Order: sequence, then C-alpha cells, then structure tokens
Amino acid sequence: MESIREILNKEEMLKAFKVMKQLRPHLDEKEYFKLTEDMKKEGYKLFGLFIEEKIVAITGFIKLTNLYYGKHVWVYDLVTDENERSKKYGETLLSYVAKWAKENDCKVVALSSGLQRVEAHRFYEEKMCFDKTSYTFKKDI
Repeated sequence: MESIREILNKEEMLKAFKVMKQLRPHLDEKEYFKLTEDMKKEGYKLFGLFIEEKIVAITGFIKLTNLYYGKHVWVYDLVTDENERSKKYGETLLSYVAKWAKENDCKVVALSSGLQRVEAHRFYEEKMCFDKTSYTFKKDI
C-alpha cells in the first residue's frame, strides 16, 4: 500500500537518510540529523513515499515568500531510491508538493537542479511541466 506522509521521528529519519544519501553523498548521518534539525526550525518539511513501511522516495521543501515568486514552495530535495526508479514515485511526490503548496496559499513550486543532472531536467520539464527560468550561482566563502 502506497502512502505519503511527513517524516517526523528518528526511526523514519534514519530510513530517509538511506535514500537522501543517494542525492547528497557528501552527508554523513550526524551532519544529516544536525542540518535537518536546524532546517525544520526554519520550516523545512521532509515527506516520504512509503510502500508498506519502506521509504522509496523522499522530498524536502520549505514554504517561503519573496519578491519574485511571492508565496511559494522551494524544493530542496527530491530523490527516489536507486532500486525503485522509473515507477513514477518522483512524479507522485512532486505532484503531492504542488497540492500541498496550493493548499497552503502558494502559487509557485520552484527548485534548482545541478547542471550535470540532465535526466532530472528532462523529468522536470517534460513530465512535470516546469519551466527552466534561470541559473543558480554560488560562491564558496
């Protein structure tokens, strides 16, 4: 049985880490718990797509307001377990995020994606109807 629910307890956070690590290989477990704890204080939400009690995909996002999008949801993380890909789980989760955004007075769902993630870009544009609107720049300091 498939369900989507917010990941709140430590046991589920640990299960989610196994999937998150596939997207964020630089994180170790300790840093993952510390960063997500800090992010949750700022409004970050982590949801999992569960099959029975197994997490097959996760998404992490936050509701924000700014001058160019107004009230919107920013998706920080979206990843399907490498053993569960091509089963529409990412599509299901991203559609859930859009529904959550609408229910929470947002008019936009936005995200950034690494330049090397060509397949992900195709997914966002072709399957999920996202528009490619900008580049994201960063500088390490």
